[in-house]
Amino acid sequence: MGILTRQGQGAELGRQGENGLLATLSVSNNKEFQWVSFDSRSSYPITHWSRCIESSQWLHVAAVNDGQLTSLYVNGIRDFRLTDQITNGIAAVAGKGWNVGASEWANEIEQCFAGSLKEIRITGRALSPQEWLTGPVEMQHLQGTNDAIPLLSGDASYQFLFIPDAQKMVQYNAEMFTAQMAWAAEHGGGKRIAMTAFVGDIVDGSSDAAQWQRSHEAISLLDESDMPYMMTAGNHDYGIGDPYLHYYGPERFAHKKYCKGFSPSRYSSCAVIAAGSYEYVFLMLDMLHVKEDLDWAKHMLSENSKLPTILVSHDMLDWTMSGGRRLPVDSETGSFIWQQLVDSHDQIFMTVNGHYFNTAHRIKQNRYGHDVIQLLVNYQSEYRGGNGWMRLAEFDEAAGRISFRTYSPWVEQFAKRPLAYPDFKYLTGEYDHFEVSWHFQSRFNFR
Repeated sequence: MGILTRQGQGAELGRQGENGLLATLSVSNNKEFQWVSFDSRSSYPITHWSRCIESSQWLHVAAVNDGQLTSLYVNGIRDFRLTDQITNGIAAVAGKGWNVGASEWANEIEQCFAGSLKEIRITGRALSPQEWLTGPVEMQHLQGTNDAIPLLSGDASYQFLFIPDAQKMVQYNAEMFTAQMAWAAEHGGGKRIAMTAFVGDIVDGSSDAAQWQRSHEAISLLDESDMPYMMTAGNHDYGIGDPYLHYYGPERFAHKKYCKGFSPSRYSSCAVIAAGSYEYVFLMLDMLHVKEDLDWAKHMLSENSKLPTILVSHDMLDWTMSGGRRLPVDSETGSFIWQQLVDSHDQIFMTVNGHYFNTAHRIKQNRYGHDVIQLLVNYQSEYRGGNGWMRLAEFDEAAGRISFRTYSPWVEQFAKRPLAYPDFKYLTGEYDHFEVSWHFQSRFNFR
């Protein structure tokens, strides 16, 4: 749907390609800003995309051309899906102006904007960020630091690593995902990471073999280092021919002793790993086959009823805004999983999922009155599809706490150069960096 469109069409100037337009800023059906334009010389239009955006909030977007390059900024951040092709201004048809709130094709109004527009400015030169309607500082919503934060605080503590939705990184910035895997492979032992768990959406397009291959090459670093890991699929991972199973099905885990089996669908799986004073179960429950795999999941829980269990599935915890804060809520699938598995199986003390944008967490009591920590971890809508951020959970039995930290080994690579927002090694906001008091002995004494 159109936000701002320059009247006229490239065909009137002898241009080629999608020449039914001149320039347009619109919102695509994939929830992205698109800036498409002919410049003063090009034969074909040039397109820039933003990352995924969210509805129900004000967004500031700026398309800036300095006579050489066009950059698309959303809330003050230059987006990553941009071309470096030389672009000189915007083409124009004499005597024609602009449409506000509508796109145009072949001189006919096409898609109207549904929403609210506060103000639009069009200038004849590239404005600096300080001249924009909303200054960069006002638009910063992430909190973080590049000061050193210890990822381990206890002498005998240990960690679990959760990899959020990797889809945008794998599609557009595979080097970020590779940096995550390389760090886990190299530092997993020293940082006492007992298990790495993927929350799903490994790729963005399941029909794109190149994305699968990029993810495979990166994750193979964990295989080469014997770093334990388990996986679950997300909605973007399903496709014709079951490509997820081809790359990450039972055969990949057949010789990993910690893997204890797969479900009838072959998508859900279970692992047992020793860490600290306990053996932990990782129950990886597939979102699409959750009902089909339910009896299998109950059987695995019954077989391991005395072992503390972390349940990972792509779709469980969502959030809504309430009083200016994120209020965690069950998704439809999350409600089903809670009712059928979490509430009645006391050994499940933590759930982790992705799917929904951003991060949230809560502590909810099961039917036995015992705490269950629930986490939503998904940074794909943030800078460059996630900027390499991932979630670490440190278990400190002696101190009686679980500490959650968000860290980017990708940003760490550039720590020697000056870094600016939002290139933070550590995110420190209330939804990204927090602690939970935890009495291990009493909570892991299961009914």
